[in-house]
Amino acid sequence: MKIVIAEDDASTRDYLRKGLVENGYSVECFGDGRDVLAHCLYNDCDLIVLDRMMPGMDGLSVAKSLRASGKDTPVIFLTAMADIDQRVEGLTAGADDYLVKPFHFSEFQARVKALTRRPSGAIMTTVLTVGDLELDLLARSAKRDGHTIDLQAKEFALLEVLMRNAGRVVTKTMLLEQVWDFNFDPRTTVVETHVSRLRAKVDKPFDTPLIHTSRNSGYVMHV
Repeated sequence: MKIVIAEDDASTRDYLRKGLVENGYSVECFGDGRDVLAHCLYNDCDLIVLDRMMPGMDGLSVAKSLRASGKDTPVIFLTAMADIDQRVEGLTAGADDYLVKPFHFSEFQARVKALTRRPSGAIMTTVLTVGDLELDLLARSAKRDGHTIDLQAKEFALLEVLMRNAGRVVTKTMLLEQVWDFNFDPRTTVVETHVSRLRAKVDKPFDTPLIHTSRNSGYVMHV
């Protein structure tokens, strides 16, 4: 599977390339927007990772040019431009996903896997729902039964993983890797602590609990 990375920061570019190659991907890297556009117009690949700010041509213009030419290769923006208007601008330009720096490689890898296994032209889900709970991934907001829920960054990430896996058990190890980006440590109680805080916000004020404990396994979200 071929992935093209367009990133003008050499250390970030090398970090991504190394991680992807170790996971079995074929990777080509560019540091200039014009170069990556020329390459992708005449060569096929499975995913394009674009920085927003690059010399030669910015990532937004590259994405627009690719879509205007009829290329429907999945595109993910990897950028420090985090404002909601900037995210919407990137998606409107034709990107399929938008990941803000700094980031954990495990999250980047998960998004790469999701995009490369999705049929071309599929629409990215930006709002997750479980029952009357709604999580807006672009606005970074949560609501239940119309009531806004104030979440900290880790609580939001934890809830996103649980909602993406609604109906399936998510183990403590999986949560540690995807939310905190470190390997399983049987002594840590960080997952239990954050799940408890999340339940206090998402479940306690409402009649129907959504976050359930699967004994000796982990957690599962369902109505």
